[in-house]
Amino acid sequence: MILRAADYRVIFEDAGCSAVIFSPEFAGEVEPALATVPGATALPVNGAARCLQTLLAAASPMLDAVPADALAPCFWLYTSGSTGRPKGAVHRHRDMVVTSELFGRGVLGVHEDEVIFSAAKLFFAYGLGNAMTFPLWAGATTTLLDVRPTARNTLETIERFRPTLYFGVPTLYASQLQELESTEPDLGSLRLCVSAGEPLPAELFRRWKQRTGLTILDGLGSTEALNTFLSNRPDDVRPGTSGRPVPGYAVRIVTPDGHDAAPGEPGRLQVKGASTAACYWNNPERTAQAMQGDWLDTGDTYVCDDAGYYQHCGRSDDMLKVGGMWCSPTEIESRLIDHPDVLEAAVVGIPDEHGNIKPEAWIVLRTGLSASDQLADALMLHCKGHLAPYKFPRHIHFVAELPKTATGKIQRYLLRQVPRPPHPQQQ
Repeated sequence: MILRAADYRVIFEDAGCSAVIFSPEFAGEVEPALATVPGATALPVNGAARCLQTLLAAASPMLDAVPADALAPCFWLYTSGSTGRPKGAVHRHRDMVVTSELFGRGVLGVHEDEVIFSAAKLFFAYGLGNAMTFPLWAGATTTLLDVRPTARNTLETIERFRPTLYFGVPTLYASQLQELESTEPDLGSLRLCVSAGEPLPAELFRRWKQRTGLTILDGLGSTEALNTFLSNRPDDVRPGTSGRPVPGYAVRIVTPDGHDAAPGEPGRLQVKGASTAACYWNNPERTAQAMQGDWLDTGDTYVCDDAGYYQHCGRSDDMLKVGGMWCSPTEIESRLIDHPDVLEAAVVGIPDEHGNIKPEAWIVLRTGLSASDQLADALMLHCKGHLAPYKFPRHIHFVAELPKTATGKIQRYLLRQVPRPPHPQQQ
């Protein structure tokens, strides 16, 4: 269980749904949330007198076709809530075909003999494409894991079902690397690994390649775009970047004054393509902000280098201005993850005693390591040695885990609300 009743309630009330289909083990969270939606029906998959299983058994095997066209609304997915309240992105009938053809077949080369395993679940736009629409479109085989993915059970699944293509997220790749220190599963069936959801640090790419011999293709997608529109390629990988635009999509970086950014100049990333959502359900204000004609404003800050590779700087709301200089939390996080004791890192801006924004870091250490003043000092020096002086984290907070959405994205806005100890590690 990842979402709680309060999370479900937000989605159910916004959608105005008439029924919710769910696995019976989630009833304790789903049913109280559904009770606030007038007229809505709780429909467990099985285990009840009236459930999806019994309704399907009694239904006719023939279905009447409902008239629709490629541009008609088909389904909507709720955003992960990495920056606040989830929003329902309304997708058209064509959108799943577009992502399956442009990214699934076009970039990844998914074919009918492929066996796909996605640790990302079907409720996640990334997982929906990986585990359902890509294999359906190509006639490939998909492997589903019916429990919450962990480093151990995902590696066991790869060894047992022998997939050729594996989709994960950076946090899981980091945990799998730690697991691989004490186990040696057979990963020989894999031809390629893919990552999305959060930027993949270059050091994590390097460690995975060194340990497994496999390449991870990092890319950027979104719920609103349905799947990946920026990506590295099997024959064109630049670690630490999101790669280049997927053919079929146009991408641009826009400065605060509305102009196209020059190479190396940061700005808001926008994308145009046939899979972008039509609107946000029940949210015309946010629709107007994000969907500007044919362009979708992703809310991410990016830079593009002279060679055309796009590098993530952070969510636009997470960018820091330190001493009058823009600072990317992703850059600091990548440097922290370079340290061999660090499993995960998140950086946000916190006002100091004078009200000036300074970077602070929340650190999850690798299993078996303990927090200490000496380690905090070492991490600060680790950053100072390779980053501009104003970028090093002024405080280090050691935590057991980072707050994340159901899709594995770090909720940095929650870190800004965490009460900090009176004497955090600092320098």
